[in-house]
Amino acid sequence: MTNAQKWMSAFLVLFLVLFILNRVTKKEEVIHHPMNESYNNQSAEKTEQDLDGFTLIKQNGCITCHGQNLEGTNMAPAITGLDEFWSRDKLINYLRNPSSYSGDKRFKEYRLKYKNIVMPSYGNLDVKDLGKIADYLLTK
Repeated sequence: MTNAQKWMSAFLVLFLVLFILNRVTKKEEVIHHPMNESYNNQSAEKTEQDLDGFTLIKQNGCITCHGQNLEGTNMAPAITGLDEFWSRDKLINYLRNPSSYSGDKRFKEYRLKYKNIVMPSYGNLDVKDLGKIADYLLTK
């Protein structure tokens, strides 16, 4: 092994050691900003489940079609007041496979009103996440 190779090996080992030490000792930073205080107080009032459910709804793009407040748009109906029509288990099953509910009277009306729009299947999501989404929607 040449001297250059020895130095390069030593440098790589030192780099790896420092990288691992950084990962092990890394602390999560919490930034306190006066503008965020009101947001933090509001979010503390909401339950953790609500935050998780709404976060999952936003992450999966539901607000794109159903609107920021989930009150419907010209692309999709409102998804508020669902507890009138859905149980938790039925809603989870619907989210996993919406096409299996295509025979329902309400969905026939939706197909006429929202032409060429298809509700995507969320069967790839974890059932726990779908449960959080369903819980949030049923309390909305």
